[in-house]
Amino acid sequence: MSGPECYANPPEMNSSSGNGSIEEIGGLKAYVTGNRSANLAILLASDAFGYEGVMLRKLADKISALGYLVVVPDFFFGGHICTTSPPQVRANWLHNHPPEKGCENARKIIAQLKSRGVFGVGAAGFCWGGMMVAKLAKYDDIKAGVILHPGRLTDDDINEVNVPIAILGGELDKLCPQEEVKHYGDILSSKQVESFVKIFPGVSHGWASRYSEDDEVAVMSAQEAHTDMLNWLTNS
Repeated sequence: MSGPECYANPPEMNSSSGNGSIEEIGGLKAYVTGNRSANLAILLASDAFGYEGVMLRKLADKISALGYLVVVPDFFFGGHICTTSPPQVRANWLHNHPPEKGCENARKIIAQLKSRGVFGVGAAGFCWGGMMVAKLAKYDDIKAGVILHPGRLTDDDINEVNVPIAILGGELDKLCPQEEVKHYGDILSSKQVESFVKIFPGVSHGWASRYSEDDEVAVMSAQEAHTDMLNWLTNS
């Protein structure tokens, strides 16, 4: 992709990072890590800054070490935004990269995984990726989903969820305030769907995927979220 929405990678990104490799699956490039013959897979959906995030790939590698095949797709075909993009650019970018389109592509990826022998797929997403997972959770393509520090969700998104879903929010998150997360939890509680909602104290938006490894408190919060995510995906 070219044009004003496509920027150079911010410092926390590195296309060559991680133990996995870049492969094409379902028509998209993806960072793939883990045993290629595994019959269980986890799809990780990045935030708007793209699939090359170093911390995201470290998480993917960590999950793969537990025996999963992990796929982190480039849902934006290289057209991610960067951390310094002005608000109007971000708004235009979201208009051009709706979660619904990401969901369509995710379903293609999952279908190809299943054609290779994978019989169980879980999905987790951060911010934009969480919005995409909410759309994906309407279908039976995945066994369970996790939304971490979500972007803008709607009541309709939550009402249409049909698979076990967890939402992990941050106490100080201004993009999706804790009151909204709790409201979504109330909607889920009224549905015949397994759900888990948790508010992490003292953290802002992005705490589970964009944090400094030099910040012990931030690392502990992120690791707690990752543990909750894995527990939900493996036990649902």
